[in-house]
Amino acid sequence: MGKEYSIWRSLKASAAFVTFLWMVMVFEAFTGWYLGHFGIYPREPFGAIGILTAPLIHGSAEHLAANSLALLILGSALLYGYPRSRWPVLIIIWLASGFGVWLFGRTSFHIGASGLTHGLFFYLFFISLLRRDKRSIALMMIAFFMYGGMLMGIFPRDPQISFEYHLFGGMAGLMCAFMFRRWDPLPKRKVYDYEKSQVEEQDAIGDLWQQTPPETSRRHWD
Repeated sequence: MGKEYSIWRSLKASAAFVTFLWMVMVFEAFTGWYLGHFGIYPREPFGAIGILTAPLIHGSAEHLAANSLALLILGSALLYGYPRSRWPVLIIIWLASGFGVWLFGRTSFHIGASGLTHGLFFYLFFISLLRRDKRSIALMMIAFFMYGGMLMGIFPRDPQISFEYHLFGGMAGLMCAFMFRRWDPLPKRKVYDYEKSQVEEQDAIGDLWQQTPPETSRRHWD
């Protein structure tokens, strides 16, 4: 069973991953090495390595900045809300989105973490519809308010944007929602003081009925 993370710890874990992505970009800038060749190149054996490495590489600072906030918010929501399924979900979205691009993507290098962000969004969105508990719905509302446009991001718009990564990331997130919808325990329902007092009153009334002498009951009905 996965250990539950606090919101603060979830944010720190997501921020650590985003920081690593920026370190990769800084390394590329200072060394002059072009890492884009470690992206996914569909249907070519050498391009399959990108299934593992493509989410770590971005074409520009603007590209990475666009994904950083989404990774921070959606990643934190996953880590906080789904302690049992979070790591299987991340692994499946990472690998399945990349594999889908490698099989069906356009013949070009595909890089960036947008497949991961779309997978996280689709997972948070659809698992809330399947579970319908307060926590999952609250997390979905945050995700939808910030990134509801990802529902349309799976369709081709800009030739420079890998909609294939968005599409297969979203499909992987949807698949995970069905696979793991029962993995995580439902949050405990908070019992308020007025509810406790109502239960105590009901118990007291029940005790009074039990304490009523049988003779009294017979005389009443007689």
